[in-house]
Amino acid sequence: MDALQEKIKEVVAHHGRERHNLLPVLQEVVEQERYLSDYAMTLIAEEMGISAADVYGTATFYSFMDTVPRGKYLIRVCKTITCYMKGKNQILMALEEALKIKLGETTPDKKFTLMETNCLGWCHKAPAMLINDDVHTELTVEKVHSIIKEYKERP
Repeated sequence: MDALQEKIKEVVAHHGRERHNLLPVLQEVVEQERYLSDYAMTLIAEEMGISAADVYGTATFYSFMDTVPRGKYLIRVCKTITCYMKGKNQILMALEEALKIKLGETTPDKKFTLMETNCLGWCHKAPAMLINDDVHTELTVEKVHSIIKEYKERP
């Protein structure tokens, strides 16, 4: 048994094998592994006794369930109408300029991935973005450059 199989066994044992526990299982695997590989989804299906198609369908339905490897810092820019009206496009352009990548891409050093997502729940402080679990609101171009500089300096 490899390390991922053991990890998934533990996660499923912790949450339970019932179908309604699939989402917490997927979330914990993403948290630990940074994404859900086809192999991980197959192992989860086997361990929970459900179809791989059911696991894959659930995983790909949610934008926060990554099924491909991403950078160490996953940047999700809110794309709601509120953020759009408050300058989301300028924020996105500033991020692309600072990171030297386009939306949907990962930096060559695998440190950053730039994505858009639906509502982050911070419309009252738009525009907003999420870097992993850190929320950044009331963004300006200058603020974006400062935030990215700080993340680039992290190990």
